[in-house]
Amino acid sequence: MNHSSWDLIIIGAGPAGATTAALLGGKGRKVLVLEKEKFPRYHVGESMMPFCWHTLDKLGLASKMDEIGFQQKHSVQFVTTDGQVSKPFYFFQHDEHASAVTWQVERQEFDQMLVDKARENGAEILEEQKVVDIIRDDSGRVTGVLAENASGDRNEFHAPLVVDASGRDCLVASKNKWRNRDPKLNKIAIWTYFEGAMRDPGLDAGSTTVAYVPEKGWFWYIPMRNNKVSVGIVAERDYLYRDSRDPAEIFEREIEENKWIKEHLATGRQTGEYWVTGEYSYRSNYCAEDGVLLVGDAFAFLDPVFSSGVFLALKSGELAADAIETALSKGDTSAARFEDYGKSLCVAIERMRKVVYAFYHEDFSFGKLVKRHPHLRPALTDLLVGNIFIDQFDELFEGINEICELPGELPYGFQVKTQEEALAPA
Repeated sequence: MNHSSWDLIIIGAGPAGATTAALLGGKGRKVLVLEKEKFPRYHVGESMMPFCWHTLDKLGLASKMDEIGFQQKHSVQFVTTDGQVSKPFYFFQHDEHASAVTWQVERQEFDQMLVDKARENGAEILEEQKVVDIIRDDSGRVTGVLAENASGDRNEFHAPLVVDASGRDCLVASKNKWRNRDPKLNKIAIWTYFEGAMRDPGLDAGSTTVAYVPEKGWFWYIPMRNNKVSVGIVAERDYLYRDSRDPAEIFEREIEENKWIKEHLATGRQTGEYWVTGEYSYRSNYCAEDGVLLVGDAFAFLDPVFSSGVFLALKSGELAADAIETALSKGDTSAARFEDYGKSLCVAIERMRKVVYAFYHEDFSFGKLVKRHPHLRPALTDLLVGNIFIDQFDELFEGINEICELPGELPYGFQVKTQEEALAPA
């Protein structure tokens, strides 16, 4: 099968791919999405940053979030190992906008909502179609993909542009050997779910809690619907695997390291399996080459600590859709068309990356920063809510740098791969 009538092909129907598809489908573009799995499917990453609201609103889905009934989230709080709880970062205290109320979501239902919207807007989504390779013409330009269906049959699909939204598979970056791990963010996450665990009262019932354990490890505690809580532990490999490789044993051991976590889980019952992932912080050397654009986790992933994954997936899909619409209108899907996209996205990611590095530094705490510089709290909150595409963070980073040295910016990711580079021998 050889289809060439598409304006673009998207690899993956997760938040980045579905957002790109929905926005471009809504503009009348002929969009094909190839998804390797059958939806709905499980995925971690349940806690939403407040600024997810803006992309969801652009998609016409913000009001649907409450119609579905996802757990509302009003703040994030931090807890020391001895159970001392910080003053919550209430989002409405920073900005009394509709985005000040966000959500804790079941990803299978949230992602299905985005897929349904993309279909409603005219995108064709084929599930159980695993893209196994990209197709190039004689000049080296990407012109399509090769996909394998559930029966093992392989088909070619062609379009002027391929969007890689394959998530952690990082299809294009892996094929091209572009994927680079972050130099210091080498963490492991182990997570599971509890039923009947304790919730804080009132407005804090849906708050995300970050609870510390020794050596700058931490638990996430994410209350969800139906009396369910997502709980995960994130830390260095050597710390977590110091006396066991069994996820359940490690989890039970670390619960004892934080008084608040221990008390909140005491009334609960662990349910389902334990999940493990590691070395998940990376970025592609390039955001695009002729005929290809990378979005969401297929381009970069930072760290779970501030729930930036879904936000950056949604936002990159939105930015990509704008850049693609312009490129298609000009009849030019060369890499150069996506330079501004790559630069804008990397600037925002670097801002979030700085505060992630600070979080893991042994000398840093948000309390220490705000005590020294109370006037920096609004800028810090902007980062925590996802308002990271504005230019107002220099003073904040100067204040953080007084406490701990911040990393230099990664010298890659914002570039595009030219045709000449693509053809050059490795």
